[in-house]
Amino acid sequence: MLEVKPWSAYANNPLKREWNRNLVSELREYLKDKLPEYMVPSTFVTLDTLPLTPNGKIDRKALPAPETQRDAEYIAPRTPSEQIIANIFAQVLNVENIGINDNFFELGGHSLLATQLISRVREAFSLEIPLRALFSSPTVAQLAQTLSQLHHTNKGLTLPPIQPRTEREQLPLSWAQERLWFLNQLEGNSATYNIPAGVRINGNLDIDALQKALTEIVQRHEVLRTSFLTDNGKAIQVITPEATIKINLVDLEQLETNQRENAVTEQAQREATTPFDLENAPLIRCSVLQLSTSEYVLLLTMHHIISDGWSIGVLIQELSSLYQALLRGEESPLTQLPIQYGDFAVWQRQYLSGQVLASQLDYWKLQLSGAPDLLQLATDYPRPTVISYQGRTRSFSIDIDLTKKLQALSRELGTTLFMTLYGAFSTLLYRYSGQSDIVIGSPIANRNRSEIESLIGFFVNTLVLRTSFDNNPSFKELLTQVRETTLKAYEHQDVAFEQIVEALQPQRSLSHSPLFQVMFVLQNAPMSDVELPGVTLSQMQLESRIAKFDLTLSMTETDQGLVGEWEYNTDLFEEQTIERMAAHFQNLLQAIVENPSQKVAELNLLSESERHQLLVEWNDTAKVYQSDKCIHQLFEEQVEKTPDSIAVVFEQEQLTYVQLNQRANQLAHHLQTLGVGPEVLVGICVERSLEMVVGLLGILKAGGAYVPLDPNYPQDRLSYMLADSAVGVLLTQSSLLEFLPSPTAQVVCLDSDWGAIEQNSQENLEVGVGEHNLAYVIYTSGSTGKPKGVQIQHQALVNFLESMQQKPGLHSKDILLSVTTLSFDIAGLELYLPLITGARLVIVNREITKDGMRLAQSIEDHQVTIMQATPATWKLLLTSGWKGDQQLKILCGGEALDISVAEELLKISGQVWNLYGPTETTIWSSITQVDNNLNGSSVPIGRAINNTQVYILDKQLQPVPIGVPGEIYIGGAGLAKGYLNRPELTQEKFILNPFDDSGKTILYKTGDLCRYLPDGNIEYIGRIDHQVKIRGFRIELGEIETVLNTHTQIQQAVVIATEELSGNKRLVAYVVSEDESLSTNQMRELLKQKLPEYMMPAAFVTLDNLPLTPNGKVDRKALPAPDGEIAREHEYVAPRTPSEEIIANIFTEVLGVPNVGIYDNFFELGGHSLLTTQVISRLNQTFSVEISLRQMFETPTVAGLIEAVTDAQLQNTEEEEITNLLAELEELSDEEVQQLLAQEMQSSAHH
Repeated sequence: MLEVKPWSAYANNPLKREWNRNLVSELREYLKDKLPEYMVPSTFVTLDTLPLTPNGKIDRKALPAPETQRDAEYIAPRTPSEQIIANIFAQVLNVENIGINDNFFELGGHSLLATQLISRVREAFSLEIPLRALFSSPTVAQLAQTLSQLHHTNKGLTLPPIQPRTEREQLPLSWAQERLWFLNQLEGNSATYNIPAGVRINGNLDIDALQKALTEIVQRHEVLRTSFLTDNGKAIQVITPEATIKINLVDLEQLETNQRENAVTEQAQREATTPFDLENAPLIRCSVLQLSTSEYVLLLTMHHIISDGWSIGVLIQELSSLYQALLRGEESPLTQLPIQYGDFAVWQRQYLSGQVLASQLDYWKLQLSGAPDLLQLATDYPRPTVISYQGRTRSFSIDIDLTKKLQALSRELGTTLFMTLYGAFSTLLYRYSGQSDIVIGSPIANRNRSEIESLIGFFVNTLVLRTSFDNNPSFKELLTQVRETTLKAYEHQDVAFEQIVEALQPQRSLSHSPLFQVMFVLQNAPMSDVELPGVTLSQMQLESRIAKFDLTLSMTETDQGLVGEWEYNTDLFEEQTIERMAAHFQNLLQAIVENPSQKVAELNLLSESERHQLLVEWNDTAKVYQSDKCIHQLFEEQVEKTPDSIAVVFEQEQLTYVQLNQRANQLAHHLQTLGVGPEVLVGICVERSLEMVVGLLGILKAGGAYVPLDPNYPQDRLSYMLADSAVGVLLTQSSLLEFLPSPTAQVVCLDSDWGAIEQNSQENLEVGVGEHNLAYVIYTSGSTGKPKGVQIQHQALVNFLESMQQKPGLHSKDILLSVTTLSFDIAGLELYLPLITGARLVIVNREITKDGMRLAQSIEDHQVTIMQATPATWKLLLTSGWKGDQQLKILCGGEALDISVAEELLKISGQVWNLYGPTETTIWSSITQVDNNLNGSSVPIGRAINNTQVYILDKQLQPVPIGVPGEIYIGGAGLAKGYLNRPELTQEKFILNPFDDSGKTILYKTGDLCRYLPDGNIEYIGRIDHQVKIRGFRIELGEIETVLNTHTQIQQAVVIATEELSGNKRLVAYVVSEDESLSTNQMRELLKQKLPEYMMPAAFVTLDNLPLTPNGKVDRKALPAPDGEIAREHEYVAPRTPSEEIIANIFTEVLGVPNVGIYDNFFELGGHSLLTTQVISRLNQTFSVEISLRQMFETPTVAGLIEAVTDAQLQNTEEEEITNLLAELEELSDEEVQQLLAQEMQSSAHH
């Protein structure tokens, strides 16, 4: 039965022939106006009538097959040029009868075939023609016109053909080979660049014929007999005439079926992961596993330095031809190769240099100028200092329907499928990383000359494609940019990737590859099926354990749709992260074909179930609470329950619940007489004391809202807060009056005025204050330098406290120690939670809160069961020698909690809870109990508390996927009323909830960077404004602090970025250490083991303690400037010893620069990877040592290398001494050895 291509269309047209000459194009245009591109038929057939069934219905089975699958009406070539071009179209596309209006891409052409076509057109017309010409002129007629114009303008630059080499001098490596050779030198022999393949064979396999065919191929292609040697630090190709391949036949017939399959898997894995020695040819090997008399597995492995994807196709084709000829007893049907790979290497070195190279390099320098060195995707594990190539793969497929839509979209927008998929992939990376400048590597076959199409060898080059997402383009707009970028890259593909790296001199690091870390591949190299007579073949899926980059997405077109594979580095990513990424990529592709005009930041990544989980399930926090009550009313209810229990203790004083209530009532009645009522602000500036608690409750009971004023604040700050809040009444103590600015408010001293206050009634008040009235206004630091007042209502505070009663939980038997200043909102938990629960509140004075030993004593003296403090206070306790208490429940918040601190606290307490929340959402908004299953850099901040919603969103307010960083937005019952007297700031920070269709709810924009973990917990990453960029790298300062805090001699650490007068940013680390022996070098070495070079502080400052704000957080602004010049590496320090002089001279000779100082960085002086091999070669020769290439990257200065040389010399000396000692011992008799040992033991005993 004849199969007709999908979307072929048939139309009834009774009109005459003259009429329908332009019908096809008219029909196509008509349908394009009415339907999406993928629904427009690819073929139209005109008939006199449509065939009908006997029932009068259209007989679809009787419709004739279309003669050709052509969009355009066939018009034969009219000129010799058109004839030549049409013939080349036919050859490359394997399609007959090409007309002048046939479109190359609509006939099945893609970018790789386009390269072949341009290569043949270039050869046929002796004219250099850019690849982009085919994209702008994709028909025979258009291309002929373009060629004519090129002839007239003479813009073509013709390179000479590749000729067989004549001289027998040393054979250089091609640029691509040199790159792999260098990586091999750096890593040592490894399987990273092995190309393994496996095929199952059923039938009558002639192993002898297979052996002869492979031998013939090895003899035919010099590159398969090539080894790579080093001469004075430079690599050369050496061709071994006698090198051959011998099939390793492994007999597995005797094994049971299960054992046999296990053996096949093990053997295949061993073949794939066994390294080649580049100095020994051949770099190809073959094993045949015999499973039975008619069942085999063929395993073929080559090193990438002699092969690539296209080469596999050449090898398969030649193997099929030779095997068939050998079975028939015929001679080889293959014609002799006109040139060899070595000829290409010589040609490339000779002609792709000088002005030709310079003009091509100029493009890449301009194109990649200022590009980020690192694509900072969120990873599951911190990036190691030296990346391994350990990896896994995950396969996926895209159904035929979506594939066709993507192909149709590509045609409609004038791009190729590669460009569309690349655009989608770069969009995914943009959405995942938040970076608007995305750089991706992509391999190109680089077979752009007809004479190399039939060669086996490493021709493939890597293009560096850069995409900008500035101004949030639509996907259509993005594709226009991608098309332009890709075509220009194709035009400049002759420049080897390594030459671009040399020219650009990116920051060198062993933790990631230069220029790009993510690759995209669309596999479309020509690949024949293996045809061996008498057998059937099926490809084996070999599981790769190697990842050449952080992430590689490879895709292939098949008859069933697109299939793909994600290759990922397991040092960085978990499998489930890649699974999510693959699903998001498919969602993105679907969204793109549905609406390519949509902005890229708004294209949907998430499935409906994911979106529901993030927005609804993980925010399902609704709980009933006393939403109609005020905080003082809850306290009054508790007074009724436990009137005689001790409520509050300060030093030697204490009050029961009923006493505290009576005093607060007396003060409240007094305040009423001063005009205090609902929405009236009352200042309170007191030392930590019983009066503080009485004052707070008195203000609330009078219906007012309190404004805490820290007596230790500077006068200017207090003056501003008093003026901004316009408090009518100020509660204080007489001892503080002289330190306060002259108040305009009525002043009430809670000590000296108490005689008058206590004349008032002790009864509770009814003042008409409700849940929506203000409870307090608390001032927090503002970005303008002026503090801002956050307005919190009773309802928000009640919801928070009732949520805390449940988790972490508080009971009437608990004793809570309060250490937090009243001006920090978290004091609200410490002061009110015990008082609405019947527990005991113990307040300690300010001096004790700053003294770790006295604080530890207070915890013990008062038998404290729960305490809340910032990480800085908990570190203070730990460093003071506090041993902890197993009945203590620890609450930690206010700053990120280091894992090292959490682990210490877990060992010495009953429970540890981590809490997070900004002042604007009422104290804490999320909570988690810390357990021992900690990984990452900080402790998670848990999940939302009762009646609170937490959303992690990108800049377009779209929810980000699990694992992807975004800004945290908080909604729900805890939201503040806004900022006092700051309507513009309130509007900026408190936004309409985009997920509430009613438009009535609000979210607070925190400025904190977080991400969801797979279990629904949230990981805090840091303040968005604490992220700094240095030399293009985005750095989270907290990550460096976390590593420093793991050092046993460091009690605390903080890192900041400073800016020099030159505008250069530098990192400075501040550490607290009691150990005077702790050196800068020790800290550098610790960081070098854990972090990449670009995260290394330029200076280290040791302090007795870190300055803290009154809230107990580290005061970064108060950190002292580091002494002297920060950037020591820019000072010139001359060599001081003969050995340093020798190394400096080697730098000078290799780099051609004078006056090399001992701290000058080899790469910053212009060095590149290939020059490092020359330096290492000379060092090893001069000093008779073996220094690895890796050490050059780790310590690329004279000072660093002298240490490596010294260490190597010491090791050599020790090994030599041990060898000599063993030789002496060999010559001694047993009795003499025993005598020596006895003497040694006597000597040891005497000492």
